[in-house]
Order: sequence, then C-alpha cells, then structure tokens
Amino acid sequence: MNLHVTSGVYAERSRSIIRELKHLEGPMLPILHALQEEFGFIPDEVKPVIAHELNLSRAEVHGVVTFYHDFRQAPAGRHVLKLCRAEACQAMGGDDLADAARRLLGIDFHQTTLDGAVTLEPVYCLGLCACAPAAMLDEDVHGRVDEHCLGELVAEARR
Repeated sequence: MNLHVTSGVYAERSRSIIRELKHLEGPMLPILHALQEEFGFIPDEVKPVIAHELNLSRAEVHGVVTFYHDFRQAPAGRHVLKLCRAEACQAMGGDDLADAARRLLGIDFHQTTLDGAVTLEPVYCLGLCACAPAAMLDEDVHGRVDEHCLGELVAEARR
C-alpha cells in the first residue's frame, strides 16, 4: 500500500467517510461531496485514499474532481461569492457583472483574494432568473445585482 494512502492529516477521517458511503450505487460523487463538506475542499492527499477504497486509479478520481466545478482543490476564503453564469443572467448583464467582480477583487473565478477574504466562483443558475443577474454571498442570494450592489457585497465580505 502506498504511504500516501495510509498517512496524512486528512487520510483517517477520509477513510471513515468513504467507508460510510462506498456501498452506494455510484459512490464517488456522494463521497466527494461529503469530503468537501468535511474539509471545505478536496485535499490532494485524499485522492489516493479514494482510489484505493473504490478500486479506481488516481487518474479516475482526479478526473472527476477536476471535471466538476463544485469541487474545490484548495480551501475557500472566509466568504464565497458566487455569480450566476446561466443564460438569463448573462442576458441581463451578467458578463459585465463578472468583469466588475474580477476587477473589484483582483482575482478570476476559482481564485481567492490574497487576504483570504473572498473566493469568487461561477454558478450555473441560482433560480432567480426573473431577478437576473443574481449572486450569492455565502448562503445569502441576491437578485438584480448591479455594480453598486456588488460593491456592497464585497465590502461586507471584507469586513
């Protein structure tokens, strides 16, 4: 057995979570969601643990983690700002809002500000199509977001 499979900060807790869920049909996604819920991201050191427990290659596990945008490969900032990238929000100025967010924060999607305050993530529909463009700061959803509202959300996150 590979040393990475048996040791590490996240390995033991990961094994427990994986063993709890590996009986499910198609267990990888539920396992990845549970690991992200536990750690806030999918640590590299758990990929070999998942591969070993599910009898998969590390490449298969890595492929799933990197394919789905919901899985983080690094810890998020203290706050997560999600901007809707779906068609309704794009049609109502979502692209300009995304550009403004990137400028305001000095980062791109899937990145965290240097002070660790905000992680910027795209999301594909927040269910507020009639109130587009939409954003979500942590668990609070906001509709009809413009640059002024975006500035207030960022200021709130940086406090």
